[in-house]
Amino acid sequence: MDLNDLLPYLIGAPVLVAGAVAAVVVRRRRPGAPTADERTAPPAGTTSSTTAPPEAPTPDVATPAATTDAAAPGVEVPDTAELTTAPPLETPAPTAGRLRRLRERLARSGSPLGTRLLGVLSRDHLTEDDWDELEETLLLADVGAGPTDELIAALRTRVRVDGLRDGAQAREVLREQLLALVDPTLDRSLRTSPTTGEDGTRVPAVVLVVGVNGTGKTTTVGKLARVLVADGSSVVLGAADTFRAAAADQLETWGSRVGVPTVRSDRDGADPAAVAFDAVRAGVADGADVVLVDTAGRLQNKAGLMDELGKITRVITRTAPLSEVLLVLDATTGQNGLNQARVFGEVAGVTGIVLTKLDGTAKGGIVVAVQRELGVPVKLVGLGEGPDDLAPFDPEAFVDGLLEG
Repeated sequence: MDLNDLLPYLIGAPVLVAGAVAAVVVRRRRPGAPTADERTAPPAGTTSSTTAPPEAPTPDVATPAATTDAAAPGVEVPDTAELTTAPPLETPAPTAGRLRRLRERLARSGSPLGTRLLGVLSRDHLTEDDWDELEETLLLADVGAGPTDELIAALRTRVRVDGLRDGAQAREVLREQLLALVDPTLDRSLRTSPTTGEDGTRVPAVVLVVGVNGTGKTTTVGKLARVLVADGSSVVLGAADTFRAAAADQLETWGSRVGVPTVRSDRDGADPAAVAFDAVRAGVADGADVVLVDTAGRLQNKAGLMDELGKITRVITRTAPLSEVLLVLDATTGQNGLNQARVFGEVAGVTGIVLTKLDGTAKGGIVVAVQRELGVPVKLVGLGEGPDDLAPFDPEAFVDGLLEG
């Protein structure tokens, strides 16, 4: 065979080799896998303006996967498992001993109320001007006119009968009389235990929280959820303040920190009673111990407030009885806070009071005044801005805090 006979074979060989290589490459693509063009093209019929990130190409099986060993020296490569894991739930501080922090804060601040009262009572001879000064101090501390008259009369009697020989005796007499005004005999327990319905089913305790916007009401509901979780209760939150845009988001954030679900509407301005009803129904279905319902705090007119709270109450009680109606008041608002208390006391059937900002020491007398005004006890107090600064109210710790300034 001469060169002319071999020439067709020599020309066709590269073509055969190229075809073989192409066949190998085609076979290495997975059956049904999209081509590069197919991977980058948007799906048919897509109308959303959001652009999805392109799908990563299938790696060549011969290419080794990158490892963390390839990281530059001194560069810490994050663990991908940590990036996709939800943050751990917070563990609320135990409620026992929380009020001790209030006592310590009052002592550190040099409580104006306790310091001024003791300063006057420790004088050698009390004149009428001294008694007037005591009265003025109590009124400025929002104790109220009636309780102030009672305290002054009791102190006059003790001074006249027993005399006050030194500062320690003056302190003991003042402590005794202040404690009597705060009234340690009142039942300050929270009714948060589940009950049994008429049909034998387990029903969660339902706590309705009311108050004017700006008093820290929604924040207090979130903190109360932490108190209940710390005490071992399971909780469901109901975001029935549907008129303030951020209220539901705020409440949901508080709940998520301690693993507590929040029932909320998907739109602003929804019917608060419907949200409250759904929250109670969710609490029954989940077997929760307590359902906390936050409400709107608008006081434009008493009639509107009465209608709204009345409807919420009627709707809730179709499923479960109300265990508590807690009124949240700002301890620094004085007479304005008492006016709010009167309105809510008339329309909401308040069973307990939550005083926020009680670490404002000059206004400690509001505890006495609001209890007298409504005839219901202060059950919880807010001690500061921290998430666990809500504590069960302890009359003795409170009075001792006032007198240790």
